Amino acid sequence: MENVILIGMPGVGKSTLGVLLAKALGYRFLDTDLALQAQEGCLLREIIAARGRDGFLDLENRLCLSLRPDRTVIATGGSVVYSPAAMAHLRSIGTVVYLKLSPKDLAQRLGDLNKRGVVLRPGQTLETLCQEREPLYQQYAHLTADCGGRDIEQSVALVLRQLTEETN
Repeated sequence: MENVILIGMPGVGKSTLGVLLAKALGYRFLDTDLALQAQEGCLLREIIAARGRDGFLDLENRLCLSLRPDRTVIATGGSVVYSPAAMAHLRSIGTVVYLKLSPKDLAQRLGDLNKRGVVLRPGQTLETLCQEREPLYQQYAHLTADCGGRDIEQSVALVLRQLTEETN
């Protein structure tokens, strides 16, 4: 396995789990949200406010298409699945793992979505966002790890087990 790409809703733990997974695998770690913030010199919510939903998605798409990592765990932004081109590229460079959590569990972790820098349409709720994205996450994932009822260490162990089974 060249790289591991983590997809899923905001708040599911892609960044936290990604760091621990990278340590366990001896891989580098890359968070595309942090890379976007560094590239643009501001927070995600400020990028969304300045460029709008489509402008933000375009930036995210271009960043993901430019990635040429090796032995890296990549935590993507939750909205990357809106770009078929970015997802095709990510699938071609590694194993895509969907970290899944129920809308109820996500709501407890997230708080205010706008302060978090989540790409939303006007009037969209966490529930409707989950309904919209779930089929996309399923479509693009090589593996799905249900993190419900698991702490971070248990979730990392689950992903490691699934990755090992995938390569055997």
